[in-house]
Amino acid sequence: MAIITADKEFALYESMAARFDVAAAKLGLNEGLKRFLRYPNKEITLYIPVGMDDGRLEVFVGYRVQHSIVRGPGKGGIRFSPDVTLDETRALASWMTWKCAVLNLPFGGAKGGVVCDPAKLSKRELEGITRRYTAELLDYLGPERDVPAPDLGTDEQVMAWVMDTYSMHVRHTTTAIVTGKPLDLGGSQGRREATGRGCMIVCDRALAKLGRAREGQRVAIQGFGNVGAVAAHLMYEAGYRIVGVSDIHGGVCNPKGLDIPKLLGHFHEARTVAGFRGGDAINAQDVLFLDCDIAMPAAVENQITSQNAHRLKASILCEAANGPTTALADEILEEKKVFVIPDILANAGGVTVSYFEWVQDRQGYFWSEQMVNERLEQMMSASFDAVVAYAERHRVSNRIAAYMLAIDRVAFALKLRGIYA
Repeated sequence: MAIITADKEFALYESMAARFDVAAAKLGLNEGLKRFLRYPNKEITLYIPVGMDDGRLEVFVGYRVQHSIVRGPGKGGIRFSPDVTLDETRALASWMTWKCAVLNLPFGGAKGGVVCDPAKLSKRELEGITRRYTAELLDYLGPERDVPAPDLGTDEQVMAWVMDTYSMHVRHTTTAIVTGKPLDLGGSQGRREATGRGCMIVCDRALAKLGRAREGQRVAIQGFGNVGAVAAHLMYEAGYRIVGVSDIHGGVCNPKGLDIPKLLGHFHEARTVAGFRGGDAINAQDVLFLDCDIAMPAAVENQITSQNAHRLKASILCEAANGPTTALADEILEEKKVFVIPDILANAGGVTVSYFEWVQDRQGYFWSEQMVNERLEQMMSASFDAVVAYAERHRVSNRIAAYMLAIDRVAFALKLRGIYA
């Protein structure tokens, strides 16, 4: 059981560390290795000057945290949001280390962010922030050092700017410096859908494990961005019944099931699921607590807490977002016997296909979408089975099992390498 005090429940790094400590203790990790793996390798703070469209000079704060490079180059997104903090970036970088290890990818963990609101910035201003951020990190980025990707508030265009800035400085085009790029610049087929598709794959595996068919299984999804919308569409087509979805503006529910193709059409016009006439309006935060079989938080952190976890009716929790459940909520979910598919497994489809993209860029040979999807399913299914087997063997929750598996792999690599001093 994760040990964390109530006053630190919403501190993301503390939440990660509490679970890490439990898993490390279960593994019998010695104190030296535990300290080495618990803390980041580097934390970089940047102050980014940008000339604004109105003539002002603004300075934005940015971060890049490299948690581990033991198993390979750092891997992790760049987030543009007014809510970016060093604590959040540190936690997300750590989760990337464990996520890559759970999937057995040859990457470590990293994460970056800039404190800004993309909705209030022009395209030129966003480009200025991106290019200066990249230029300041040139000594730390690279296909063999640290490979960024899109995250909240960033997209394919931002990754194209990162790639171009890096390439201009090294004087040759280096497509493998980032993943999540446009297809025409070395992106991979299937990358945009990968996280949502991975969530469906692990839900399929969970149902098979529990002896249930997926047809008619009721799913509630909080968050209708790239991950939530893709998961909703794919799962609807596969026979799941999507009974509720939400975004930051509101939600909609229908116990008989939402018509997802029509909802997607409404969303593309209105830029929100709110107001869709195929169901009843619902508060965005209440979607996860609908009467359903699978709850899928696909928005932001700290959505299921010690204050509301008892309201969860779903028997399966698929964590499409990073850190949607606090450490203090874990005990409640265990008591309720909820089958949790933890974030470092559930949403790893994105980094898995990012790995595929990195491999394709380095080879200069690109795969079909069918090949990408087949290999994604193989890796997600094998990782799900490994985590569940670990949980059963060690009699721990799926979350602690995922941490134990990841930490064990990183610690083993570290022992083989040794400590350079």
